[in-house]
Amino acid sequence: MQLQVSNSPFNQEQAELINSLLPSLTETQKIWLSGYLTATLSVSNSSSADAPVLEAQSGGKAISKVVTILYGSQTGNAQGLAENAASKLEGNGFQVTISSMSDFKVNNLKKIENLLIAVSTHGEGDPPDNTLSFHEYLHGRRAPSLEGLRYSVLALGDSSYEFFCETGKQFDKRLEELGGTRLFPRMDCDLDYDEPASEWLEGVISSLSEGQVSSAAAIPAVKASVGEQTYSRTNPFKAEVLENINLNGSGSNKETHHLELSLEGSGLTFEPGDSLGIYPKNDSDLVDMLLMELDWDPEETVKVNKQGELRQLRESLISDFEITVLTKSLIEQAAQLTGNEDLKELLKPGNEEGLKDYREGRDLLDFVRDFGSWGESAQEFVSILRKMPARLYSIASSLSAYPDEVHLTIGAVRYESHGRERKGVCSILCADRLQPGDLLPIYIQHNQNFKQPKNPDTPIIMVGPGTGIAPFRSFIQDREESEAKGKTWLFFGDQHFVTDFLYQTEWQKWLKTGVLTKMDVAFSRDTDEKVYVQDRMREQSGELYEWLQEGAAVYICGDEKNMAHDVHNTLIEIIEKEGNMSHADAQAYLEEMQQNKRYQRDVY
Repeated sequence: MQLQVSNSPFNQEQAELINSLLPSLTETQKIWLSGYLTATLSVSNSSSADAPVLEAQSGGKAISKVVTILYGSQTGNAQGLAENAASKLEGNGFQVTISSMSDFKVNNLKKIENLLIAVSTHGEGDPPDNTLSFHEYLHGRRAPSLEGLRYSVLALGDSSYEFFCETGKQFDKRLEELGGTRLFPRMDCDLDYDEPASEWLEGVISSLSEGQVSSAAAIPAVKASVGEQTYSRTNPFKAEVLENINLNGSGSNKETHHLELSLEGSGLTFEPGDSLGIYPKNDSDLVDMLLMELDWDPEETVKVNKQGELRQLRESLISDFEITVLTKSLIEQAAQLTGNEDLKELLKPGNEEGLKDYREGRDLLDFVRDFGSWGESAQEFVSILRKMPARLYSIASSLSAYPDEVHLTIGAVRYESHGRERKGVCSILCADRLQPGDLLPIYIQHNQNFKQPKNPDTPIIMVGPGTGIAPFRSFIQDREESEAKGKTWLFFGDQHFVTDFLYQTEWQKWLKTGVLTKMDVAFSRDTDEKVYVQDRMREQSGELYEWLQEGAAVYICGDEKNMAHDVHNTLIEIIEKEGNMSHADAQAYLEEMQQNKRYQRDVY
């Protein structure tokens, strides 16, 4: 029905505006608008001076339409999912506030009615850096009663680690202990998280709406216009390899490849601190050895995804499935499909350490050789294999310095375990099989947790031994292009000066031009006593502390278990010594730096 002055309380201009708007609204938007107007009218007729709360009506019951989303993310995955959830919820008429846990004011927690948490687990069950203060608050004595809270947790993790999704599990449990009520069960996601995350969001929206919206799937997808292609994690761009250079000199114990890829025609953009995801392929020789142990025909067709896409078994094992990592979930599922008594013994309660030891350094070929195949068909065999996960690498170039290109620094992984040579899936693809002109499926992984200071005059201190140098090459290239004036200090380390000084001529050029203010290097195998980057930091402790007092931001990139842990402790030691502080005060100093985004880590 068209509104007119004669059949409504609106004047001509208002009626025309409403008539033009209503046909463009979805059913969900109309429901939301109805609830909003009802709530506003109710508040305006009361004596309350408070701001109106958005509500919808369902069977006489007021439903809060206000949702808070908090995310904890190390590499950007959880943040991306949180932002997607916010967009979908807003499309369903909800008022959404989204924040990193590090930016969230904890005193507001007890005011929240609907809380969604998207959080990853880092390392061996650790919370991401930007969740630490919120995690500590929630698990401390100051945490408030949350009896009025409805919540749900989306947990990200890697099932090849022992403490899979541990941080999400901790948040889920703690919110319940504080009196919160789950509006939808926690969803634990492995590396292939798109489908379970979508299922979680559909359930959350349905529960929040309490019958008003049946599913997130009801939201029409925003489609690209004709001729426009959007590349992403689920639709990777096939980038041409421009250069593939071994950076190490002759005689080095290491093999580090500098990879240059073309982004021309992709529309992909990135900033220093972001990462590149690569979808690799398994070594065909390893696949052929696996097929020799199996009873299945290599040319038999199998479904490789839920969409029913078909591929020959051999090709699927090369391209679609992970075969170099044994997860606990895979072993448990295989045990259900086979009667092998030895396998059941391995999974017996109380033998958790034995299972962990068995998984360490073994792959699918070892597993099949030890316990045999499973299932009654090739399809059943591949049905429990984990999808091939992308490998993330810190971007080593600036888009402003190299338009339409992206550079990577990748160390080749080779080692021996259980009597066999082992190879890194992606690193050895790049080292041994990738040639200029080849195509590589890639996507950009944006990471807001590893970014240069917004003020270009802020000094920065960068610590990146080995391939951890990659993002700092990007930082310095970017600062050169933008003519940033802030001081820069780089700590780099590797084994030998002659063979392992990655990008040596570039650093020397930047030192000469002043883009790089200061550089300290540590080559551990060139001296009788091994020297590492943290040793160079101690030697420069006085000046380093002066930089911190001037407001310098500190960045660390590289191995988390050893290097990053040692550098973290060294920073506390320096602050304690040079600042004449107690150990606790030095820790608090570094924590405050982290809270203010002056201490950021890109660790793996």
